[in-house]
Amino acid sequence: MYQCCIFDLDGTLVDSIKAISYTANLTLKKYGLGPVDEEHYKIFVGDGYKKLIERALIYCGDKDLIHYEDALITYMEYFKVYCMHEVKAYDGISDMLYYLKKNNIKIAVLSNKPHERTIDNVEGIFGIGYFDKISGEKDDVKRKPDPEGAIITAKELEILPYHCLYIGDTNTDMKTGIGAGMDTVGVTWGFRNREELESYNPNYVIDHPREIIDIIKNLQNQVNL
Repeated sequence: MYQCCIFDLDGTLVDSIKAISYTANLTLKKYGLGPVDEEHYKIFVGDGYKKLIERALIYCGDKDLIHYEDALITYMEYFKVYCMHEVKAYDGISDMLYYLKKNNIKIAVLSNKPHERTIDNVEGIFGIGYFDKISGEKDDVKRKPDPEGAIITAKELEILPYHCLYIGDTNTDMKTGIGAGMDTVGVTWGFRNREELESYNPNYVIDHPREIIDIIKNLQNQVNL
């Protein structure tokens, strides 16, 4: 029986692509570059803001990354202001989270978004104290797809990894969940397609948050047989 669900944030719980693209394009504009469309940002995201900026600069022609170091500082300054720009929870997320909490299943967020901005997004959308644990990118924890953050999350919640369900929308998340020894769920409503998710052979690939409830109910029914 699953005792905890660990969620990626961007593209899984919240649609934040407008905030990311708006902030990144403001950054690029400083150097006379861009703008880049949202569809490309959906590919650029997932591995932390440093990789996001690197990919955006290269795409815009700065192949030698001349502006890279300054762009990192600029992006983080802008992101403090615009990290909630048009951010919203995906349809069905709130109902699914309510079900989990009602059934005493712990909920956690593990994101490659900078830690403080992760807290801003989660608490800004779902409220303070709603999640049992929130973790963004930190200097002392390896970034996804390294499974360290997922394993630490489970340990701090006093739950064994095989009792956790890890949910995300990118190849980074599939590698993370599988690497942590957790049953892993790929979601198709986020930033990547079903083909990418299925290529990593997660336990489940789903099209709507309600299917997480179905997964838990089905497993519970099997246990009760």
